[in-house]
Amino acid sequence: MTILKSFALAASVSLIPITAAHAEAAADAAVDAAAEAEGSAIIVTGARGQTQRSVADSPVPVDVIGPAELKSTGRTGLKEILGNIIPSLNMPALGGGGTSASVRPISIRGLSGDYVLVLVNGKRRHTTSLINNLSRISGGSTPVDIDLIPTSGVGHIEVLRDGAAAQYGSDAISGVINIILDNTAHGGDLSITGGQQYAGGGELVQLSGSYGAPLGDGGFLRLSLEAKYHDRAKSAAEPIPYLYPLVNGQPDPREAGADHVIAGGYGRSNRDKIINTGYNAELPLGENTTLYSFSTVSYRDIKDARGASVAAATGYGGQANTQGASVLPQIYPGGFQAYRRIREWDYQAAVGIRSQLAGWDVDLSTSYGQDNVKLGAENTLNPSLGPSSPVDFFMGRQKQDLWVNNLDVSREYDVGFAKPLNVAFGVEHRWERFQNIAGEPDSYRDGGYIIPADGTPFGQLYGGRSPSPGLVSFTGTSPADEISLSRNNLAAYVDLSTDLTPGWFVGLAGRFEHYSDSAGNTFSAKASTRIELAPGLALRGGVNTGFRAPSLAQTGFSTTQNTVTVIGDERVLTVSKFLPVTSAAALALGAKPLKPEKSLNFTAGITYESGPLRLTVDAYQIRIDDRIVKTEFLGTASNGGSAIKAILEDNGVEDVDSAQFFTNAIDTRTRGVDVVGEYTLDTASVGTFRLSAAYSYNKTKILSVIDNPAELSSLNVTLFGRQARRDLVAATPRSKVVLTSNWSSGPVKVLARATRYGGYTESSNVAASDRTFGGKWIADAEIGYQLTSALDLAVGANNLFDTYPDKNGAIAFDGSGQYGGFAPFGLNGGFYYARVGVKF
Repeated sequence: MTILKSFALAASVSLIPITAAHAEAAADAAVDAAAEAEGSAIIVTGARGQTQRSVADSPVPVDVIGPAELKSTGRTGLKEILGNIIPSLNMPALGGGGTSASVRPISIRGLSGDYVLVLVNGKRRHTTSLINNLSRISGGSTPVDIDLIPTSGVGHIEVLRDGAAAQYGSDAISGVINIILDNTAHGGDLSITGGQQYAGGGELVQLSGSYGAPLGDGGFLRLSLEAKYHDRAKSAAEPIPYLYPLVNGQPDPREAGADHVIAGGYGRSNRDKIINTGYNAELPLGENTTLYSFSTVSYRDIKDARGASVAAATGYGGQANTQGASVLPQIYPGGFQAYRRIREWDYQAAVGIRSQLAGWDVDLSTSYGQDNVKLGAENTLNPSLGPSSPVDFFMGRQKQDLWVNNLDVSREYDVGFAKPLNVAFGVEHRWERFQNIAGEPDSYRDGGYIIPADGTPFGQLYGGRSPSPGLVSFTGTSPADEISLSRNNLAAYVDLSTDLTPGWFVGLAGRFEHYSDSAGNTFSAKASTRIELAPGLALRGGVNTGFRAPSLAQTGFSTTQNTVTVIGDERVLTVSKFLPVTSAAALALGAKPLKPEKSLNFTAGITYESGPLRLTVDAYQIRIDDRIVKTEFLGTASNGGSAIKAILEDNGVEDVDSAQFFTNAIDTRTRGVDVVGEYTLDTASVGTFRLSAAYSYNKTKILSVIDNPAELSSLNVTLFGRQARRDLVAATPRSKVVLTSNWSSGPVKVLARATRYGGYTESSNVAASDRTFGGKWIADAEIGYQLTSALDLAVGANNLFDTYPDKNGAIAFDGSGQYGGFAPFGLNGGFYYARVGVKF
C-alpha cells in the first residue's frame, strides 16, 4: 500500500503552468519534495484544534492517500480505488438482491461500512438512501456512497484507523475517512481512460478533469468534473439446459438457436452512467477571516441485469423452476433477463467562515446533503395482470436528507507542559430524514390472472395456477410501505491534548449527544497517548467508547412480497413483509424500538522511522454491543409456521403471514492487526523505488445473541440463524496483503501491485452446504510515460493474470454460480485500460 505519498504540495506543483524548459526540473523538485515530506504531512483528521500533527507523530494510525495513487488505476469510483489500496477494506463481487446488487456494500476491518464515518473537508457526509436490505454481507447497512464524489476533485484522503466517536459522533467506530478536496489555485488537468474485461464486455470510458483559479486576495476556486460510462461484463454464469417447456417430452426446437447463458446478473452486472461534479473554494475576508464553501453534485443511471427467468419446468441444472408460471409466453416466449433501474441525484453543499475571536479560532459552518433515488424495472412483468402486463415500471423512490450545523472553537494555553495545552470544544446540530415513497400500482398490485389450461406446452405445465402479484425479480413499493421519518440531534464535545514531557503526548476527548427518537442520549470518551522511546521509535495507543445510532432507514424501511396459490377454485394470497420496527405487526412479534449500538475499542502500536524506512504495527480490539441485524423470516413453514400468523391476528394484524425486522440482537468482538512498512530507495543510475507492504488481519466473534422475545418464547423459532451468524464472521477474508512497488526514472513510471485476499466461506443454514474458497493473489500493473511537460500516457491492467475464484466442488446451477458471489476481487477476470492525461 503506497500511502503517505503524493500530498497536496506535489499535486499543486504539478498543476502550476510552467514552461517546457523548466518542466523536467519542476517535476523532479515535486518528486523530491514529496519524498522528503513522507511522514511529515500535516493531518487534520482526529486532531482537533490549533496543534498540528504529522502522520509520523500521530498517536493513532492515519494513512494519507495522495492523488497519484488515486489516479494510477483503471478502477472506477473511490470505493473500488480505496478497496485496492486499503488492506482492511473489502467488497463482495455480488452484493445480493435488491438495491444491494447495484450499489455494492463495503466491509472495513470485518465490519459493515456503517461503522466508518465519512467526512468531506472535515464535515459529515450524508449516507445513501439505498438500504442494503437483501445483502448478506453488511446486510441492512446504509453507508456513505463515496462513489458519488469526483475523484478528480480530491486533493488527498486521510484514513483514521481507530474509533473516533468522541470527536465526531455516530458511526466512527472502526474509523474515519476524511476526503480533503483539492485546493490548488492554478492550472488544470484532463484525463481520458478507456478499457474493458479480458473476456469481453465491461467497457469503460471515463473523462476526468479539474481547473483552479485564484479568488480574491489569496483565495481559490477549484472545479472538478468526472463523467464515465461502464458497461456490464460478459456473464460468468454457466448455460442452463432449457428455456422453453418441453414439447411432448422433447426439447422445443427453438432451443437450438437460443442463448442459454441467460443469467446476466452473475458477475459485473451493471451498466453505469455517472456524472460527478464539484467545487472547493475559499475567499479571505480579512487578515484572520476566511469564507469557504464546497459542494458535489452527481447523477447516476444504473441498469442492472438482475433476475433471469425461463418458462421451462426445469431451470438451472435441471432443478425445478419455481418462477416458470410467471414467464407468460405471450410476452416472453423464451424467458427474459430483468433489469433494475436506478436513477439517482445526489448532492452536498457546505458554507462556513473561519475567524479569530478574543484569541480563539472559530469555525462556523452549515452543510446540507441529499440522496434522491428513483427506482424502476425494465424487461420484466407483473404476471398477475396477465398478457396485458406492462414491461417497464416505476417502483418507487427513496430519499435521505442530512442538514448539519457546526461551531468549533479552539486555542492553546501555556500551562507549563512541554508543549501548550490545546483546548477544543464545539457544538453540533443535525437534522435528518428518510422517505420511502410508493411506486405505480402495476408494480405491486394483484391483477387476479389465472393461467388457462389451453393445451399449449405452457398451459399443460402451468394451467390453473395463479402467478404471484408484483414484479418478477423485484418488489415495487406499495402505499402500505410508504414512510417519512425525521429526527434531530444535538451534540457537544471537548478535546484536550498536549505533550506532558518532551516526547510524551496525551489526548482526552468526550462527547455527549441527544437524539429526538429512540436513539436517546449517548456519551463517548477517548484517551490516546504516544511515547517516544528513542529517536524514530515510539509506542502509541488508546482506548475509546463509541456508538452508532440506528439509521432512519433501519427504523422505517418496509417492503411487501405477495404470493398466490390456487386451492380448488379459490386464490389464496400469502403476504410476507419486511416490517418497520415500530409497526403494530413488528411489536406483536416482540420487536423493540432500536437503540444505539455501543462500542469499546482498544488499540496499541509501535512505530519506527529511520531515513527512508518506516514501519508501523497496530493491534486493536473492537467490541460492539447491541448490534442491529435482521431477524430470520418468522412464519415460514420451518420457522414458526401458522403460529406466527395467529399471534398477528390476535393483535389485530390481519394482512401479514410472515415477517422479519431489524433488532438489537447480538454482541460481537473483532480483533485484528494492521502492519504497514515503507521504504524509499533513491538511486542516481536506475531511478527511485518506493516500496510498501501492508498486512491486515481481523477476526470477528459473536459473543452473545439475545433470547427470543417473550411474545415468541413458546414457539420453536430461530431469530438469528446459522447462515446469518456465519456471514458475520466468515464471509469476508480475514487477511489481506498488499505489496506495491512504484518505480520512476526520468519520464517513465511503473506501478506494480500484488494483493493477496485470504479465504472466505459462503455459508448455509446446513453446514454440509457451506462453500469455502481459498486465498488468491491478484496482480495489477501500470506503465506511464511523460511525453512532454503537459502530456502523459499510461497503460495498465487490473487482475493482470486473469485470476478467478476457486470452483468449489460441482458447478452450482442454483443461482449461487460456480464461483459463488462473495469474491472480493470480482468474478470477471482481468481488465486492461489506457489513459491519456493533459495538464495546462
